[in-house]
Amino acid sequence: MLTIKGPSSRFCDGHSRRSFLKIGGLSLGAGGLSLADLYRAEAASPNLPAESGPSSSGRRHKSVINIFLAGGPPHQDMWDIKTSAPSEVRGEFRPISTSVPGIQIGEVFPKLAGLMDKAAIIRSVVGCRGGHDGMQCLTGWEGNSLKSLGGRPSIGSSASRIFGPVDPSVPPFVGLSEPTRHLPWSDSGQTGFLGSAYSSFKPDGPGMENMTLKGITLDRLADRRRLLTEIDTMRRDIDISGAMEGMDAFGKRALDVLTSSKLVDALDLSKEDPRLVARYGDGKPYQYQYDGAPTCNEQLLIARRLVEAGVRVVSLSYGRWDSHSKNFDLVRDHGSKLDQCLSALVTDLDERGMLDDVAIAVWGEFGRTPKINAAAGRDHWTKVSCAWLAGGGLKTGQVIGATNRLGEEATERPVQMQEVVATLYHCLGIDTQNTTITDPTGRPQFLVDQSPIAELVG
Repeated sequence: MLTIKGPSSRFCDGHSRRSFLKIGGLSLGAGGLSLADLYRAEAASPNLPAESGPSSSGRRHKSVINIFLAGGPPHQDMWDIKTSAPSEVRGEFRPISTSVPGIQIGEVFPKLAGLMDKAAIIRSVVGCRGGHDGMQCLTGWEGNSLKSLGGRPSIGSSASRIFGPVDPSVPPFVGLSEPTRHLPWSDSGQTGFLGSAYSSFKPDGPGMENMTLKGITLDRLADRRRLLTEIDTMRRDIDISGAMEGMDAFGKRALDVLTSSKLVDALDLSKEDPRLVARYGDGKPYQYQYDGAPTCNEQLLIARRLVEAGVRVVSLSYGRWDSHSKNFDLVRDHGSKLDQCLSALVTDLDERGMLDDVAIAVWGEFGRTPKINAAAGRDHWTKVSCAWLAGGGLKTGQVIGATNRLGEEATERPVQMQEVVATLYHCLGIDTQNTTITDPTGRPQFLVDQSPIAELVG
């Protein structure tokens, strides 16, 4: 709640400049607003002017669902089974055939095996920094890149900056990551040097309670919006930091959300066919969660509903894959649940004619050690990792890259993590070779240094 100081003149709705501007749980003011945790500014940074770039007007929008397997998934127990390796490396899983002849994956993914023609597996992801966070999967960069300017923006923030919203009532970037005790695993993607106006919408907890008008008519809301504009104009002259424009963006976005039920409906699974909800499953009981994210299968269904409503980028954290012990029990649990909801997502998008417009990425911050430790676990391994991709108009039904017999390192077609991120930008319709965003110093910055994966987009 913010008190607006100023003359006590009256306005048409009976409110004064000294009054609170409150609509439901939304408090609006010249210096900022509080809509629970929806559009809270994470940093005071300038709101940069719009860049020239691709436009989504007049055509169907493209989207990305970025699923982060926090903790580092074991590549050799999922997509790259090493049957010829010794027992201390091979592990407990056997490979199974897929719908694409010659391609095999781990036995805990039978549903995904049947959809291999709609997916691509990268077995040779390299360049993992080794930090227990999603920074590289969300931005393509290490955390210290442009740190003095606020850091690199995530895919969602960059897409918000370049395109803006598809629908004024639907934010372009939504973060579904559940809060985790290890905080970096719940990061949905930072805004970096772009500033708070391009942060993700996080529909958790009390934020949803504020997304109702609570008896306020749209006519009265329009009057309040004009009042807000006048008050903001009054204060803008004294704002020399540039933060005001960031607050203006938050105010406009929050008002647009409040005047439409589109976003609320997308987040409400009670409006979905119960048979489809059952197809995705709920991922319960949550096992091996510890300090990480739950295996919340419903989030993949919500992600589909969000992109259908107009969201460009949805990011989420699925499970806790840091398997220093009981690796095989964890993979059986997490893997079988992921198999259910991910296969449901691909099928759902395909049946709705959306799969070519929505790219799905499933990956983690690094891989796991080839050698199994004394606790039946695998430890951190940064030399090579893996990724699973589908949709987005990509050339699917293939495996890219290979590792050696022990799964220690890439022996064929090493794929940099930035190449994966560049591919996701490509799926959004962004040319990473020619698109730049100006940083606070006035210097144009490319989104990534690498090109999209040629085997997938060429």
